[in-house]
Amino acid sequence: MATPPVRIAGIDIGTNSVLLLVVEVRGPALVPLVDRATITRLGRGVDASRNLSPEGLARTLACLADYGAEARALGVSALAAVATSAARDAGNGAELLDAAEGLLGVRPAIVDGDEEAALTFAGALSGLALPGARVAVLDVGGGSTEIVLGRAPGGAGPGAVEAAVSLDVGAVRLSERHVRTDPPAPSELDAVRAEVRAALARAPSVAGVPLVGVAGTVTTLAAIVGGVVPYDGARIHGSRLAATELERLGAELAARSLAERRLVPGLEPARADVIVAGALIVGELVRAAGAAELVVSDRGVRWGLVERLVRR
Repeated sequence: MATPPVRIAGIDIGTNSVLLLVVEVRGPALVPLVDRATITRLGRGVDASRNLSPEGLARTLACLADYGAEARALGVSALAAVATSAARDAGNGAELLDAAEGLLGVRPAIVDGDEEAALTFAGALSGLALPGARVAVLDVGGGSTEIVLGRAPGGAGPGAVEAAVSLDVGAVRLSERHVRTDPPAPSELDAVRAEVRAALARAPSVAGVPLVGVAGTVTTLAAIVGGVVPYDGARIHGSRLAATELERLGAELAARSLAERRLVPGLEPARADVIVAGALIVGELVRAAGAAELVVSDRGVRWGLVERLVRR
C-alpha cells in the first residue's frame, strides 16, 4: 500500500487578513496545494478601543471555520496557527483564541515581535535567489510594520536574523488615525508620512541593504503595477517594484475616491480603503533606505510556520 503524502498547514491571523497555506512535503520540496488570503479586518477599531469588535471576530472565525474544514479535507497531519498585531493589542484576544481552537483543533499562538520577525524572515526569503546576501525584510501589515535585518540562507549556511523591530504603523491603523476625507486630503497624507518617519527614526538603518517586501499591501501594489489580474502569487514572487513606480502609484491612488479605487485592476475592493496609507508606508520605507527598488515576496509568516513544522 502506498504511503499517503505528508501535508501540513500554516495559518496567519493578521490585523487585516487571514492566510492559509497547505503544502505537500515531497522530499526537500514544499509544494503548495492551497495558498489563500481572506480579508476579515479583525483589527478594525482596535487602535481606538483596544478590543476586537464582535463583527471582526465573527468574520475571522467564519474564515477560520472554512480554513479548518479545507485543511481536514486535504488530509493535513499537522497545522500551526499564529495571531499577530491585532490580537496582541486587544484586551479580548483570548476570546479569539478560544473559539479558533475549537475550529482548528489547535490553539493559535499570539506571537511577540521577535517571533513574528523570525517567521517573517524565514518565510519571505523562501524561494528567492538571494543566497548569502545581507537583506532587510519589510512586512507591512494592517496594524504594524516589521523590519527584519539579517542574512539570507545560501552557500554560507542557513539564514540568520541580526536585528528586528516592530513599529505601530500599519495600513489599517494609520488609515483609522488620519484619513477622514475621500479622497484623502493632502494634510491627511502628510500626517501618515510624518508618523511613519517618526517611527523609522527609532528603527535600525537599512540603508544600502537589499529590500524584500512582504504581505498584502506590497503584493497588491505589485499586482497593480504588473497588471497581474487575477492575482497569481507565482508571478508576484520575486518581482520588483521601482521606487519611482511606488511614488507614482501612491500619488495616483491617493488622488482617487474610494469608489474609483475599488475599480483599480489588481486591487481587491476590500483593501481599497486602506491601500493609500499602505502605499505611503511602503514608499517611506524605501525612501528612508535610499533604495532604487523593492523585491516582492508572496510568502511570509505562513511559510515560516510550515517550514518550522517540517524541521520538527
